[in-house]
Amino acid sequence: MDYLLKTEPTAYSFADLQRDKNTVWDGVSNPVALKHLREMKPGDGLVIYETGERKSAVGTASVVAVDASDPKNPQVKIKVGKALAKPVTLAEVKAHKLFADSPLVRQGRLSVVPLSAAQFKFLTGE
Repeated sequence: MDYLLKTEPTAYSFADLQRDKNTVWDGVSNPVALKHLREMKPGDGLVIYETGERKSAVGTASVVAVDASDPKNPQVKIKVGKALAKPVTLAEVKAHKLFADSPLVRQGRLSVVPLSAAQFKFLTGE
């Protein structure tokens, strides 16, 4: 399974992840987003999406480890992948039929969004 992780770049940007190489994804409080974090498995692909002024998918990462022993605060360790050759804007996502029923479009405040293989490929160009 693949996922999109939203982050506010003033709090933690993709550039921060590139510098750090890996991190524990935290600060999530929405019950649906927490459910998605608990469902993650090592090796799952991730798209990092920066909110705020940018509103774009900007890079990739992958899940290294998941500790869901505390369901209210799952610990998901991720490692950096690569920057996207061209960021994919929210406007581009909304305009594409692949995302018509996606929580990315329908639940704008959801910070962890599952992606189909086709959606992941569209966002990453892979």
